[in-house]
Amino acid sequence: MSDKFKFAMYWAGSCGGCEIAVLEIKDKILEVDANYDVVFWPVAADFKYKDVEGYDDGFIDVCLFNGCIRNSENEYVANLLRKKSKVLVAFGACATMGGIPGLANEATAQQLKDLVYRDNPSVDNPEGIYPQEKYEVPEGELELPHLYDTVKTLDQCVDVDYYVPGCPPEAHQIGAVLDAVTAALKGEAELPPKGAVVGAAPKTCCDECKRVKEEKKISGFRRMWEFFPDPEKCLLEQGVMCMGPATRAGCGARCTNVGMACRGCYGPPDGVVDQGAKMLSTLASIVDAPTPEEIAEIAGTLPDPVGTFYRFGLASSLLRRAKV
Repeated sequence: MSDKFKFAMYWAGSCGGCEIAVLEIKDKILEVDANYDVVFWPVAADFKYKDVEGYDDGFIDVCLFNGCIRNSENEYVANLLRKKSKVLVAFGACATMGGIPGLANEATAQQLKDLVYRDNPSVDNPEGIYPQEKYEVPEGELELPHLYDTVKTLDQCVDVDYYVPGCPPEAHQIGAVLDAVTAALKGEAELPPKGAVVGAAPKTCCDECKRVKEEKKISGFRRMWEFFPDPEKCLLEQGVMCMGPATRAGCGARCTNVGMACRGCYGPPDGVVDQGAKMLSTLASIVDAPTPEEIAEIAGTLPDPVGTFYRFGLASSLLRRAKV
């Protein structure tokens, strides 16, 4: 093997968008090729777990780990890559906060299985047969990973060096983390402080949003398909549920600048422990209603509160999961 630095990337419980996002760095990928050998990237090349198991501890210089910890396989590989990597990066919203898969924490694993295999039988499974973790076939024993009741973030399982938020991360973030690690490996710079959020900003998405903001007072919430929002005015002031005030900056407010509300994929800004609680506090200060009854009526116009306030961060929130 060459004397280049060693790069790895892994896809755990996620949609795979973070893997595709790496290609957004465009010609910078040539710099990655010039500096790194890819020693584990299952989505891009034929690597096996036994390959990684055979590496010396710390053999991998930098590993981008995307996806939440949803099952026993995810957790095994997270521990394996932590052991084999000098720098382990929680890459994307699912690894950093649990992401959309973390909304499964509203139920237990068995409740989810019941929903899929019993309550909504398909033409492919009319008998409602549940998947078995171990099953004997003539060729031997087949084994499936154990599905956990609780979705976990990467740092709830292993020690994490750096965080790159986003669903998926923006190209400049990906470039920033690779530049920082490469420069440090070459002895040209120091690594950022352990635990740093790389490539993002400490302020909020509202600070990057170009929409005009005035004194916020709302008397109800509306969904985007119900009206035509003013293209220049703050979406939240128009009654659109926008997570911008409770979301870290760094994406360039790409969603709000093209007329879509922020969903919160960059997570909370610096100093905020719980993104959903921060957004609820913000709304409490701007709802224009003099009585508790009117406040309750306005609140009732918000569909799916958990999916709204904790779309990406339920697993990392103070709530973490529902009591079931």
